Amino acid sequence: MKRGRTATPGARAGAAARGAGSGAARLVRARLAESLAAQRRLATACGADLVRAAELAADALRAGGTLFLFGNGGSAADAQHWAAEAVGRYRRDRRALRAVALTTDTSVLTSVGNDYGYDRIFERQVEAHVRPGDVVVAISTSGRSPNVLRGVAAARRLGACVIGLTGRSGGKLAAKVDVCLRAPTDETDRIQECHGVLGHIFCDVLEQALA
Repeated sequence: MKRGRTATPGARAGAAARGAGSGAARLVRARLAESLAAQRRLATACGADLVRAAELAADALRAGGTLFLFGNGGSAADAQHWAAEAVGRYRRDRRALRAVALTTDTSVLTSVGNDYGYDRIFERQVEAHVRPGDVVVAISTSGRSPNVLRGVAAARRLGACVIGLTGRSGGKLAAKVDVCLRAPTDETDRIQECHGVLGHIFCDVLEQALA
């Protein structure tokens, strides 16, 4: 009987690599499909509220108000991203818009965190800067971040409008804001991807309203 040829170490390594590659490819396709499915649901889940949120922000900016944004981790990055699009530009040249991310001043964040506790890092800044007629954008994928909720409470006390971004459940945040944009998923990474899309569309609508 004829014996089969024994695979060389190089061939075995190549086969293993191809197997790993196909597994990675399946993972990539699955994650992209999940992300696209969540984003397809955004129009139904958030369309009307996104228009309302952009209109609130546009009205405040027209009247000389300021847009303040905050969140933790990836949501802090989203806050900074939105502020950058407003101060700089999104798609068109226009006047700079008053927008501040309360996630960037490390001296304030660390001093307030050290002296008062991490739960007050946004509350204290809101108390210092926010005035009636301003708009606050509070971002929390769970809707339960204590420091975000305290910042929102302070903004409401001061007479600011509040826009919340969260996941499908809304957590405690949904009941404490004027407009809540709920990404239609419970997965943190998918929620953050939806928030990125919502942020870009928000900036687009804002620019058109203020052009």
